[in-house]
Amino acid sequence: MARLRPFVLLALVSLLAAGSASARPTAAIFYYPWYGTAARDGAYLHWQQNGRRPPLDLASHYYPARGPYSSGDPKVLRAQMRDIARAGVREVVVSWWGWGSIEDARLPMLLRAAKGRGLEVAIHLEPYGGRTIETLADDLAHLRSLGIRDFYVYRPLDFTAAEWAQLTATLVGVRLFAQTTMVGFAKLGGFAGVYTYDVLQYGGDSFGRLCEEAHRAGLLCAPSVGPGYDAARATGDPRVKPRRNGLTYDAMWTAALRVRPDLVTITSYNEWSEGTQIEPAKPEPAAGAYLSYDGAWGRHGRAASRAYLWRTACWAAVLAGRAQSGFHLPRTCRPVGSDGRAGNPRVLMAASQATP
Repeated sequence: MARLRPFVLLALVSLLAAGSASARPTAAIFYYPWYGTAARDGAYLHWQQNGRRPPLDLASHYYPARGPYSSGDPKVLRAQMRDIARAGVREVVVSWWGWGSIEDARLPMLLRAAKGRGLEVAIHLEPYGGRTIETLADDLAHLRSLGIRDFYVYRPLDFTAAEWAQLTATLVGVRLFAQTTMVGFAKLGGFAGVYTYDVLQYGGDSFGRLCEEAHRAGLLCAPSVGPGYDAARATGDPRVKPRRNGLTYDAMWTAALRVRPDLVTITSYNEWSEGTQIEPAKPEPAAGAYLSYDGAWGRHGRAASRAYLWRTACWAAVLAGRAQSGFHLPRTCRPVGSDGRAGNPRVLMAASQATP
């Protein structure tokens, strides 16, 4: 990545000035260790959803630059942790589907790879079959023994706030985040904070109210930003949030930074089936078969394949407040429109909410 030079950008003064007076906010990213290949795992896992036939026909509108890989490949895992660390992200939120799951089996190797890059690991507690408050208590004890302290609960409304409160009252030294905009529910349930995850349902215009209510209730606010959404090849879902050459990602980051987040969560590093990934994609896929990142921020070819990692590093630097006082978003990180020129942040935020 080219070294970034800071320039004065008066239009974004509020983005840095609004930071917390205490700890600097950081970025966390959702990560999926569930992929498999026939060569390493005996069968293709997740790449084959919706009747797809890997390795050429994948359950994604994008084709990974690494090809369809196995998350159990140590070489792949090390490269992915390197990507994340270089992008300025500090916490990897790992999808976890219960004891004995493939995600659980791969967790120790992932912890070692993350530690090697100075990354913290958190857990995304997924709605696995048979999940109850009692099983979650056991899950947390097991995962805490591995040194994990942050937990993000997907679909927390599967249980009542009173049930959550019974569990959270027993926890010490951990943070539980609820995937909900119902701040009152999270407060009653004893959660430490809230996050949104779903970049299709929760756009940048929802962040202000969420963080205002969360902070008023004494909770942490971790809005989720992402590059877009397109899951048709994997699930048949016709809904789409287009990337618009990076404009959507910039708009969501701009919106998140304006609301004084305690941290920003990114959806996602590698959820290929939903098209929310920022992991490098093949720069020149077969004509008509897959989309690419070509054209994002004016980048093409190999440079475009890593465009979203580069852009994440730009925004993570602003979030962490590494720019000196009086200097803000570097010129090379300014929000851009589809024509590649700098855009008005308010226009970008509105654009990100427009229905495609």
